[in-house]
Amino acid sequence: MMRLIPLGGLGEIGLNMMLVESNDSRIIVDAGLMFPEDYMLGVDYVIPDMSCLRPHKDGVHGIVLTHAHEDHIGALPFLLKHVNAPVFGTPFTLGLVRQKLEEFEVTAPAGLHTIFPGRPFPLGPFTLDFMRVGHSVVDGVGLAIDTPDGLIVHTGDFKISPGVNGGMITDTAHFARCGDRGVLALLSDSTNVEREGSTVPDTHLGETLSRIVAGSPGRIIVALFASNIARIQMIADIAQAGGRKVIISGRSIEASAEIARSLGYLKIPRDADVSMDRVRDYPDREVVIITTGSQGEPMSALARMATGTHKQIRIKKGDTVVLSSKFIPGNERAIAKIIDNLFRLGAEVVYEKISEIHVSGHAFRDELRQMIQLTRPRHFIPIHGEYRHLILHGRLAREMGIDEERVLVVENGQVIEFQDGVGRLGGRVPTGRVLIDGKGVGDVGRTVLKERRALSEDGVVAVTMAFDEATGIVVYGPEIVSRGFVFETETGHLLQDAHCVVIEVVEDVTPETPGRIDKIRARIQTALRQYFLFTIGRRPVILPFIMEL
Repeated sequence: MMRLIPLGGLGEIGLNMMLVESNDSRIIVDAGLMFPEDYMLGVDYVIPDMSCLRPHKDGVHGIVLTHAHEDHIGALPFLLKHVNAPVFGTPFTLGLVRQKLEEFEVTAPAGLHTIFPGRPFPLGPFTLDFMRVGHSVVDGVGLAIDTPDGLIVHTGDFKISPGVNGGMITDTAHFARCGDRGVLALLSDSTNVEREGSTVPDTHLGETLSRIVAGSPGRIIVALFASNIARIQMIADIAQAGGRKVIISGRSIEASAEIARSLGYLKIPRDADVSMDRVRDYPDREVVIITTGSQGEPMSALARMATGTHKQIRIKKGDTVVLSSKFIPGNERAIAKIIDNLFRLGAEVVYEKISEIHVSGHAFRDELRQMIQLTRPRHFIPIHGEYRHLILHGRLAREMGIDEERVLVVENGQVIEFQDGVGRLGGRVPTGRVLIDGKGVGDVGRTVLKERRALSEDGVVAVTMAFDEATGIVVYGPEIVSRGFVFETETGHLLQDAHCVVIEVVEDVTPETPGRIDKIRARIQTALRQYFLFTIGRRPVILPFIMEL
C-alpha cells in the first residue's frame, strides 16, 4: 500500500509538506514555514507539527525540495533535527538552503544533493524525475514519483504562461509524457484557482517597468522578493537599456543575487553593476536601486529609507519607488504605512493597486485545466491552498471529466491510501502548527498567546509586599507598579486608591488564618481586577508578589 500524508499546506497558505510512504519507506516533499498571524504575538515562525515522523525517522530515504521559497524550505532546519536524511534540490534551491542552515547553525548530516530536470534517479523503492516549472523563483521543479503502486505527479508551485529575461518555462512536454505513461494521481497547486484565464506574461510587466524607467527624472527604487531572480534580471536589463547603473541593496537580496550570479542565472555587466557605497558618484537620473521591503518588513532597506534611517539613501522629491510584488494578506497595514511615509518624503510610489507592476507565479484556471489535460490523471488531489481553494480546484477537476470519487479533497493529517490502482481516504495522523519564538520550539501555545494578548491590550499591575513570618505584620509595601496600563504621573490617584484596596484585603485576613499568604494573594487579584474594571473599564493582568521574612 502506498500512502500520501499532507503535514502542511492543505487548508492554509504556507507550511507546505507532504509525506509519501510505501510500506516502510518514505520520502518528504518540501518542508515549509509560514509567518505568524496577527494574534501570534512575539512569534517568529510557524512550522508544521512533525511529531508523526519521529517513530520513522530512520525510514526516510530523502527530503525533496521543489523550489526555494520559505513556504517550501523554511522549516528544513527544524526537520533535520528529527530526520537524518539526504536533501535533494536544484542548484539555486540548495544555494539558499545552505545559507539558511548556516543562519540556524544546523548541518545536513546526510548531505545536500543537487538534482537536475530530466535526470531520474532511484531513492529507496521510489524513482524520482524532475520537470522544470515556471514560477516566481528560478530553478523550480515539479516531481514525477514512480512508486510500486503507480506514478504520482506533484506540480510544485507553477504557472504555464511564458516567462522572459531568465525566467523558467514550464516543461509541458515532460508533463505530457507522464500523462502518456499513466498518472495514478496528480497533486496540483491550487493557490490561484479563484482567478479565471491565464497569468499575465512577464512581457507585460517588462513594458510597464520600461515606461516607469523612461518617465522618471530621478532615482528609481524597486522593492521585490529577494528570491525573484528573473525579476531582478528584467529590471537590470531595463536599467542598462536606459543608461542607468544597477545597485542591489539589502542583505537577503544581495545573498540571493550572489548565488544566482555564481550559477549563471543573473548576468549584470560589470560596468552597469555598482555598489551602494558609490550611489552618490552618479546623477540621480542614472541610478536604479533594487532592494527588499515590498511587504513592509520593519528592518528592510525600504522601511529604513521610508523612516529616514538608511545610511546611504535619503528619499526626496524626484525619486520613484516601485513595489513590484503582490500585497500578502496580513501585511497590508505595514505596506500602507511605508507607502504613506514615502509620499510624505516627496517620492512617487507605484504599487499593484495603481499599476501592473507584478505578475503572479501561480497558475490561473486555464493553466490548471491545461495541467489536467497534459497529465490525464486517474486521481486528482488539490494541494497548496486554503480550504476554499481546494474545493474549487476539485470542482474544476470534475468539470474536466475526472470522476467525483477520484477527486480527493483533503486537509492536513488526512491519509490518502492507494491499493490496486484505487485511492481512498484512510485514517488521520496528528498534525498542527508549532510556534517558534527565539530558540524555543513549541513552548509557546494557546495559553501563552492568550496571556501575551492580555498584556498587550490591558497591561500589567504588579503588587509587591513582605510580611514578618512570626507576627504577620506588613514590613514592606504594598508597592504597586504598572506597565502598559496607565501613565502613572497622569492618573496617580488610581494607583493610590489601589493601594488602599490592597490594605483593606490584608486587614480582612487575620494572621491566624490558615494559608493566609495564598488567600491574600488570591483576594488581591480579585479585588484589584474588580476595582480597575469599575473605575477605568480595563482588565490588566494582576501579579501579586508576596514574601514572608
